[in-house]
Amino acid sequence: MSTVRDSIASARRVVVKIGSSSLTAAAGGVDEQRVGALIDALAQRRARGTQIVVVTSGAIATGFPNLGLRARPRDLATQQASASVGQGVLLARYAQGFAHHGITVGQVLLTSDDVTRRNHYRNAQRTMFRLLELDVLPIVNENDTVATDEIRFGDNDRLAALVAHVVQADALVLLSDVDGLYDQPPHRPGARLVPEVRDVSDLGGVRIGGVGEAGVGLGGMATKVQAATIATAAGIPTLLAAATDIASALGDAGTGSVFHPTGSRSSTRLLWLEHATTPSGSVTLDPGAVEAVTVRRASLLPAGITAVSGTFVAGDPIDLLDENGHIVARGLVNFDSRELPELLGRSTRDLARERGPEYEREVVHRDDMVVWASP
Repeated sequence: MSTVRDSIASARRVVVKIGSSSLTAAAGGVDEQRVGALIDALAQRRARGTQIVVVTSGAIATGFPNLGLRARPRDLATQQASASVGQGVLLARYAQGFAHHGITVGQVLLTSDDVTRRNHYRNAQRTMFRLLELDVLPIVNENDTVATDEIRFGDNDRLAALVAHVVQADALVLLSDVDGLYDQPPHRPGARLVPEVRDVSDLGGVRIGGVGEAGVGLGGMATKVQAATIATAAGIPTLLAAATDIASALGDAGTGSVFHPTGSRSSTRLLWLEHATTPSGSVTLDPGAVEAVTVRRASLLPAGITAVSGTFVAGDPIDLLDENGHIVARGLVNFDSRELPELLGRSTRDLARERGPEYEREVVHRDDMVVWASP
């Protein structure tokens, strides 16, 4: 067994993501037998002294049959209604199952807005750390009841990778109805399991498929690979396995596909900014500002901006573009889109003298910025 699998098997804090198809029946609603088996395996790993954080899908898939619907709804309002019902049902099932093992669970519902805005992000992190300190098992899900397209993660695979970074996990385990990464859709003749992914070059010949067999979830293999890429770039080894193989996945990690760490831990909040935000607008930079931001890693000042696009308020994520429209960075803006055009090309010193000291600030501070590329 590889040392990476060893590290997952011995990890002291593990984030486990469970897909909708592993929790619910094809017609929706909780699959009692599957959920019971998952809870038992998670409790067994926890009994070894491992702290577990569960990122669960399934709220919408659990809820829609209770609304008299025959299939997962497509419109946002009905999805939110289904999630409102399903979140309660799903949490109750988790709470009941873990209670048999003497384990208390706590629900944590997130949107991307909760973890990109500084104060919200700190609250989310503090909450999860405190739950772990109190020996509570956090059950995390996207807050589908209130999330809109603008503040959605879009899939819980990516959410799980980001949560793993937030809680400083030692490993990430992604469970679904597929037993690993294959070089082509696994139902095709000749498809081969890829047991180890050491870096992006190992994905060169892989053809990634779509949604799972049950048809009740949104995440496919592409989102799982993306999640593994996010986690491993932050130094977190990742295992992709079938939920039916959970005993082995949480035991010796001898099943599925393992993704080796490719980087080291970085700022958690910047990881969220890079992977969990949808920009509300953009600003175009002159060549000097592009060089300052991408090479010198300086903050963006109004003097270096030539154009503003979109509607945003202070604190929103925006993209920073070069003169050709290429994204060079993303950051949290300190001005509203309505007031920013009047500041373009002006020095902060002049603006402070004319408008007051609150205007002697950066448009995007370097600590609130992720650089995409250098010229």
